[in-house]
Amino acid sequence: MPLWPFLAAVVGAGVVSGVGTRLVIPYLRRAGVAAAPNERSLHRVPTPHGGGVGPVSAIVLVWLAVVIAGWRPTRDLMILAGAVVLAVVSWLDDRYELSPATRLAPQIVVVALSLGLVPLGGPVFQFWLPPVLDRIVAGFGWLWFINLFNFMDGADGLVGSEAAAIGVGIALVVAPLDPATALLGTALAAAGLGFLASNWAPARVFMGDVGSIPLGYLVGFLLLRLAALGMWQAALILPLYFLADATITLGRRAVRGEKVWQAHRQHFYQRAVLAGLGHAAMVGRVIAANLALLACAWAAGNGYGIAGLGAACLVVAILLVVLARAR
Repeated sequence: MPLWPFLAAVVGAGVVSGVGTRLVIPYLRRAGVAAAPNERSLHRVPTPHGGGVGPVSAIVLVWLAVVIAGWRPTRDLMILAGAVVLAVVSWLDDRYELSPATRLAPQIVVVALSLGLVPLGGPVFQFWLPPVLDRIVAGFGWLWFINLFNFMDGADGLVGSEAAAIGVGIALVVAPLDPATALLGTALAAAGLGFLASNWAPARVFMGDVGSIPLGYLVGFLLLRLAALGMWQAALILPLYFLADATITLGRRAVRGEKVWQAHRQHFYQRAVLAGLGHAAMVGRVIAANLALLACAWAAGNGYGIAGLGAACLVVAILLVVLARAR
């Protein structure tokens, strides 16, 4: 694949995401779609949420162009349709606070249809499981990733920078094997950076469920695609901080008998901000760790899978300790 599609994806996704986010802020304010500060949030002033429309639209448009160009199969339109469905449901949730069951049901349907209709290119779990079980476990993992991406959307600049890092990692690791997926990773990175222009501390807008849910769905598909191509270590390494923070925190809450789906301030990143570290300083530490994870993922994709995964686990463990001890 020539270089120009990657340049076009960077410019197109970055502009659509950045400009789209800025344009939607006045509408969100007029419509009263703002998150009020409360005992479970980290912000101090009412801030519009719903700005995720910008980055999600950017990725969907680039993905559609890739399908039209013939670089990805037309069945990828199912992925785009799923993202739109989840965005609509999540927008209603942002406006009217839907019940957990009402939010989860469309996710289950969309993930099931996507796994049934869209080829990944191979087994996600590298033939360790029978084919049917491979898809079932992948489906549960995808659902968890969609929701943990939403859980981690609670600090200025965190989700945008994470999306950018994962996108860069996907592009670097998979480019020699699957340029079209690398192109989508490039678009993801540019969309995340475009959103950061309005979401970096102090944030002028939050992503909201309308952004974080479909974004988690799209990122989840790209990571499953990476694993199905045989690069399962890299697919695990790139989102490892989000996976660790969300899974450990929600596991602790479940053990204590708390309602894990309710908003709270117990994630490592939340505790660091509450301890006085500040949004920008906390995200700066996460970005530094993600740069190290990019190196680990590149090593894993170039013949050093176990070493890369081990180093990544060490990086994330250090980050969690740093956040837990922040003052």
